[in-house]
Amino acid sequence: MAMVVCVGAVFFMLGLLLYGYYAWMKRVNALRSRLQRAHVQASVINYDEGDLGDLPDPVKRYFSAVLRDGQPLVSHVNITHSGTFNTGGEKDRWVPFRSKQCVVTRRPGFVWDARVRIAPGMVVSVYDAYVAGKGALSAKILGLVSVMEQPSTPELAQGELMRFFAECTWYPTALLPSQGVRWEPINASQARAAITDEGREVVLVFTFDKQGLMASVYSDGRYRDIDGEQVATPWEGRFWNYQWRHGMMVPLEGEVSWLLPEGPCPYWRGRIQKIEYVFHSHPVVHR
Repeated sequence: MAMVVCVGAVFFMLGLLLYGYYAWMKRVNALRSRLQRAHVQASVINYDEGDLGDLPDPVKRYFSAVLRDGQPLVSHVNITHSGTFNTGGEKDRWVPFRSKQCVVTRRPGFVWDARVRIAPGMVVSVYDAYVAGKGALSAKILGLVSVMEQPSTPELAQGELMRFFAECTWYPTALLPSQGVRWEPINASQARAAITDEGREVVLVFTFDKQGLMASVYSDGRYRDIDGEQVATPWEGRFWNYQWRHGMMVPLEGEVSWLLPEGPCPYWRGRIQKIEYVFHSHPVVHR
């Protein structure tokens, strides 16, 4: 009898895991489908270094460092990450994650689907997305039990569009003026840039290193959830370990932090395991 109960419990758990997985993936795939339907074909399909015009000097150096003349413009991106996520907030509690992210550069959007192992045998599924002008953020244990579900507010959408913009360092042709980015000079190593989607503007400060590569991005007010209230908080992303990937120099490692009065509070550290590009004039390329 005990054996029957054990076998029954095993099959019940397997069924629950499978149900959770398929229920979760149904939601993620719906977001991905909406992302693809929102795609807009770009009128410019290749990078022309002669079009840089009056861009700030550090921005010109950046494009010269990371792109080659004639580089096809990125249309879609598929990224596989691994790394650690700080679930303890201001008290460090780093746990491992793996994730897959699909990106569309025009109109801007992404869907990030992650598995975060918060304890042995305990996995939380998380998606973070910006699709057709709306933000989405959800986390469920085993894909079933909700631990976080943020409503689609203007503050969430602003933060998700900001994430897309900051991560353009992985698909740098999306930062070109021909793709709607507006650049302003600050100093010899920094420039301010803005994009607009759905009437919503986000602005970031980009800092470049001595090699011309993007070292960090900064916002003085990305919204952060504090006890259910959205609070504008300084925010920074840092990038390093640049390598060539199909004609583009992109960083393979990074860290994201809230900049609190008591000091930086990192919450995401990751590395790219695999990146695939679809160009406006080329098929998928694996590197």
